[in-house]
Parts: sequence; C-alpha cells; structure tokens
Amino acid sequence: MNQGIINQLVRLSVRLEELDQLLSNENVTADLDNYRKISRERSEIEPITELYHTYQQIEQDMITAREMSVDPEFREFAAAEIEADEQKLAVVETEILKLLLPKDPNDERNIFLEIRAGTGGDESALFAGDLFRMYSRYAEREGWRVEVVSQSPSEVGGYKEIIARIIGRGAYSRLKFESGAHRVQRVPVTETQGRVHTSTCTVAVLPEVDEISDIDLNPADLRIDTFRASGAGGQHINKTDSAVRITHLPTGIVAECQEGRSQHKNKAQAMSVLIARILDKQVSEQQAEQAAARKSLVGSGERSERIRTYNFPQGRVTDHRVNLTLYKIEQIMDGELEEICSALATEHQAAQLADMIEN
Repeated sequence: MNQGIINQLVRLSVRLEELDQLLSNENVTADLDNYRKISRERSEIEPITELYHTYQQIEQDMITAREMSVDPEFREFAAAEIEADEQKLAVVETEILKLLLPKDPNDERNIFLEIRAGTGGDESALFAGDLFRMYSRYAEREGWRVEVVSQSPSEVGGYKEIIARIIGRGAYSRLKFESGAHRVQRVPVTETQGRVHTSTCTVAVLPEVDEISDIDLNPADLRIDTFRASGAGGQHINKTDSAVRITHLPTGIVAECQEGRSQHKNKAQAMSVLIARILDKQVSEQQAEQAAARKSLVGSGERSERIRTYNFPQGRVTDHRVNLTLYKIEQIMDGELEEICSALATEHQAAQLADMIEN
C-alpha cells in the first residue's frame, strides 16, 4: 500500500478519535442535525479504520514471523506463516481500497429512463418497447415503481420514444451503466424472407434531482407551452390544454409531460425531467474534459456507444464493454439483468481501484 493511502488512513484514524470525543459530550444531542451529521461521518469512517487496524496487525505478525525464521527450528513454520499473512494482507488491502473509493452522490436517487428508437424504422420502435418492458420487469423484481412521464407510441407497436420515472432506493446505482446504444439482431415480424435485420435504440439514465432548488434556473430562461395531450380518442381523451412543454432557452433542452390530467402535475414532472437533463449535460461536458484520463468506457454514458447487442437467432446478449456474453436472451428480456449489472459495477470498481493505486 502506497504512502499516500497510508497517510489518508492515519488521518481517518485520528478523525475517528475526534468524533468519539464529540459524541461522548453530554450536550451532543442539543443540536440534533449536528449529532446526526457526526454520527453519519463516524459510521462511514469506522469500517475503514477497523480494516486498517487489521492491516497493521497482520504486518506486525509478519515482522514476528520473520524474526522467528532466523531460528532454524522455526524456519519452516515461519515461512508458512509469512505466506499466509501475505495473502491476508492482499485481501485486506483490496477491501480498504474499495471503501476509500469515492462514492457517487447520485447512487441512491430515483431515475428518469429515456428510450428512443434509432435506426431500423418500425423494428427499432418495437425493440424500444421490448427494452421498456425489460427495464420495467427488472424494476418490478427490485420492488421499484415505474411511472410513465411521456410516450410517443409507434403505429406498429412499441415506441418512437418513451420516458419513465423509476422510483426506488439505489435505482441509479444499478442502472446508470445502461446509457448508450443498444443493438438488436433478429428477423422482424414484417420480414417475409426470413432475413435478420439490425436495429438500434438509445437509452439514457438520468438521476432525479431531489429538490428543484439544487440547480439555479432563471425563470426568464424558460419558455413554458401548454397544449392538448395527444391520444387515441375515446371517453378519456383530454379536452383541456393539460400537457406541458418546457424549453430551457440557453441550452435548447426540452422536456414535456402529458400523461397526467392535471396541468400543475404535468408541469412539475416536466420541470423535474428538464433539470435532470440539464444536470446530465453538465456532467457529460465535465466527463468529456476528463476523457483522456478515463481508461474504462463503463459508465461513461456516451450516447453514441454501442454498448450491447441482443442477438435473437443465437439467443445471446453481449455487453461489449466487459466482453460478457450470456446465452439467456429470453430471461434477460424478461428483466433478469442482475448478472449484467453486477459485471458492469465490478468492472467500474476495478477501473477506479487501478486509478487509485496508480495515482
């Protein structure tokens, strides 16, 4: 373990002692907000410092074993102890580094899931519908709620575009690596000669902002339009201008919502989507500036990336970022995404660890 990381661990150990002293003060609960802040910080630091103390103990055991190895009578025993301690030390060091990795502040947030048909015409729209069902089923497995914000159905089924809000703890942490271009290879239902066609859809996963105040928007920069929601007709067709479209003039970013019958609720939902898109644009620009330093494509969220291929004739799904191929396309399309999500998260963490060790 390099000296920079050891220095950081020493600082955390000292900080833990300071926090313990603060918490032992009989007046600490007088300010409940501060008490919660101190308690939260301590709960984050304690596991790291405990592992560091374990690391130090293993190092001390190795020193003792090396001293024993000088005696011919204990040399073989000491060599076995040293080998075992070296393995333990490597495991504990990896665990320490994982705990030291920077936390993504958005990981626990709800998300906005945006799916848009790309190349491939009607088949692309049908695939967009399949992807939405896949993510909806995954959300159902996780106990999350799915709310459609806006949709543009295709004449043949599926969607030209659909935007949904997925509400659930950790939704962003599990689905944030889904942003990018998804490619499907299969025989379309309209294909009479049995030829395999290739189509694409783009997926964007945006963290929902907890509070509108988290971003400063000048009302003068917003154009708000109301219009009558589109629909297939019937007794429930919207007869009022309840649909809302909001345009952020400086960036040209647009968001709209027409799913609800209340203009007020549609406006609030559209504003949430707009803010998520503005923040996503800001983050993307920051990531672009740091692109030369980034070594892994996992989680970069580039919309132009071909991140995954769904090959129906071969029954396989391949994620190109981690070279993972699974021959269980039916289960995956039915929402069994855990194996893929875990592989992407593990690869991302490995890249972070490599950067930490190198720097």
